[in-house]
Amino acid sequence: MPETDVLSLGGRVAIVTGAGRGIGAATARLFARAGAHLALLDRDGATVARTAEEIGLAGGEALPCTADVTDAFAIERLFDQIAEEWGRIDILLNNAGIVLDATLEDVTDDEWAQTLDVNLRGAMVCTRAAVPHMLKHGSGRILSASSLVARNGNYGQTAYAASKAGLIGMTRTWARELGPKGITANCVAPGFIDTEMVRSVPDKVMRKMVARTPAGRMGTAEEVANVYLFLASDLSSFINGAVVGVDGGLLL
Repeated sequence: MPETDVLSLGGRVAIVTGAGRGIGAATARLFARAGAHLALLDRDGATVARTAEEIGLAGGEALPCTADVTDAFAIERLFDQIAEEWGRIDILLNNAGIVLDATLEDVTDDEWAQTLDVNLRGAMVCTRAAVPHMLKHGSGRILSASSLVARNGNYGQTAYAASKAGLIGMTRTWARELGPKGITANCVAPGFIDTEMVRSVPDKVMRKMVARTPAGRMGTAEEVANVYLFLASDLSSFINGAVVGVDGGLLL
């Protein structure tokens, strides 16, 4: 059987948060090529509309949605509308996230609260809204964007590392709770990936990180998207509660 058939998401409905750029946009494009119907969420309406347009021009189906993952009422209503439109929700990718770098001495209460609200609570809000629709069909895939720093720490990222470590804890809890009901939950933990977020890191720091990476380079958004596609497909049916590193060996 051709690889494209093995990794098909044909007929499935996928929601991708933070789909306006970077890894979220790359994964949305790949899911569309695999045949999924896509609902794309982002606070930036212009970028998510552009991603949806690219998918449409390539022959895919994507609905752009301007949404804030921290607005629980709006997210629940939106997910209900998506399920009503397409009859189901099969895949959720919790990709939306922010980085507000500050050392422990400098991090403010507002920066701490905002980071955990978007990165951690936002993932919970979206998953809580998606799961009832998955339960109706006895199957589903919950995918969440953690990070290398959740397991390794990183200078100046107290809040970010805490939020990404919390995602791992939630994912493993969901794996236990929902696994018997046909729903799997897994995390992907990228290392240094060539995206706008990472490009904001000072060049000196980036050169050090690349030098420490056995692969000798940064990863690409498409390489992370490939892992998400595998975890969303039937090939990953016995993978549950996992944290898959996509870091070129940096965690070694």
